[in-house]
Amino acid sequence: QVQLMESGGGSVQAGDSLTLSCVGSGDTYKRHCLTWFRQVPGKEREGVAALFPITGGRYYADSVKGRFTVAQDYRKQTIYLTMTDLTPEDSGTYFCGAKWGPCDNWSESEMDYWGQGLRVTVSS
Repeated sequence: QVQLMESGGGSVQAGDSLTLSCVGSGDTYKRHCLTWFRQVPGKEREGVAALFPITGGRYYADSVKGRFTVAQDYRKQTIYLTMTDLTPEDSGTYFCGAKWGPCDNWSESEMDYWGQGLRVTVSS
C-alpha cells in the first residue's frame, strides 16, 4: 500500500513558476514509478512527468519538456514538480500517482495509487 499526498497548488500569473510536492508513504514506495498527471474538466487525465526513485530516471510529456522538472528527495520520499513559464493552458487539477515498478509505461490506466489532487490556476 502506498499513500500519496500533494501540496503546493494555488493561483499564479502567466509566466510565473510553481512547485508541487508529493509525499509518499509505505514500505514499497521507492519501488514504484511516481508520476504527475493533470486534468481539466471534460478531458482525460494527462501524464506530465514521471520519476523512478531507485534509478532517478525522469520522463516528461512533450507538452512540458523544457518547462517542467520532476525531482525527488529520496530520504524524505518526496517528489517535486517545478513548473516554470506557466500559461493558462497549464491550469487544472494535478495528481500524484504511483505504479509498481519502473516507468516503462506510465499511462493513467497503469497507476495503482493516486493522491487527492490539488488545483493549479494560471491567469493571463
